[in-house]
Amino acid sequence: MKRIFIVAIAIMAFGFTNAQQTRFGIKGGLNITKYGGGGYWDANSLVGFQVGGFAEIKIIERLAIQPEILFSAQGATLSPPFGDYDERLNYINVPVLAKFYITKQFTVEGGPQLGFLVSAEQEGHDAKGDFKSVDTGFNFGAGYNFTDDLSVNFRYTIGLSDILDYEFGTAGSPKNRVLALTMGYKF
Repeated sequence: MKRIFIVAIAIMAFGFTNAQQTRFGIKGGLNITKYGGGGYWDANSLVGFQVGGFAEIKIIERLAIQPEILFSAQGATLSPPFGDYDERLNYINVPVLAKFYITKQFTVEGGPQLGFLVSAEQEGHDAKGDFKSVDTGFNFGAGYNFTDDLSVNFRYTIGLSDILDYEFGTAGSPKNRVLALTMGYKF
């Protein structure tokens, strides 16, 4: 995973120095999050949000690299045998995406993500010590550009790393899953 992030940073650095055009923007939207990983961790979805900024670095006519910094409210609603309660996890996520323009309006994207845990809450109590401080994932999605400045994006993030700081018996440790619908504005 470290190798992927080093390659992504190298591509970004190359993109900044050789980019035809770099634009910056803000984005925000709705998250529908849950846990994956099998066993008891197929929990119910929890609604959250994400907000942040991005840079779109055009490499060639139809290809751009898009690094982002996002605050993301994630988690899941757990049910028996755990009890009925929400686990709310807040992350600062840093995805680096390759964005391909199929047409001027339609785009597809994919790339790795590194997340840093900001806070964790279980049943209204601080639970940050129960979770790993770093999360990794992979994003893929699609977007539609209404104008050169305004766009909407649909993205799914598959968590690649366990998020609990321990294993829970045969259930193991869950992984984050996030479905996001966002709107972005480029300056």
